[in-house]
Amino acid sequence: MGINPKDIGKVIGIVKAYCTRVGNGPFPSEDFGEDGKRLGEQGHEFGTTTGRARRCGWFDAVATRHAARLNGCDELALMKLDVLDGFDEVKLCVAYEYKGERIDYMPSDLDDVTPIYKTFRGWNNSVGARTFDALPKDAQDFVKTIEEISKTKVGIISTSPERDDTIIL
Repeated sequence: MGINPKDIGKVIGIVKAYCTRVGNGPFPSEDFGEDGKRLGEQGHEFGTTTGRARRCGWFDAVATRHAARLNGCDELALMKLDVLDGFDEVKLCVAYEYKGERIDYMPSDLDDVTPIYKTFRGWNNSVGARTFDALPKDAQDFVKTIEEISKTKVGIISTSPERDDTIIL
């Protein structure tokens, strides 16, 4: 339309508490092991038409910061936090190793990128939480780190498929 989104109102970027990808191409935080498979199963990450499993991995805060900046996001809506319940540990990509260096920005080529993770103790009982204080402490720390690294406030958190299980911050 030729109108800056900021002229319309608040811009909310919608992200999952973990990453998925359909098709080929680089995916730095993809998990090829049991955790990636479990993310897909718990998150019901299958194509609606083909039924093919989506590629799954850990939340990439570097890519999120890049996307939020490019799209002028005022805040993020963090969906599917409940899918992370029950993991022994939860990872969050906070930087990359690229050509032997630690970087905290998106390089032009993602093929040679290795994620650098901050690891959180896993949690349970985020399902159905309707206030931030009702989330387990480790889940709260996970959300706060997403805000810190992405430089974007998390304003909405979904804690189940039910509409009412939403935290508005």
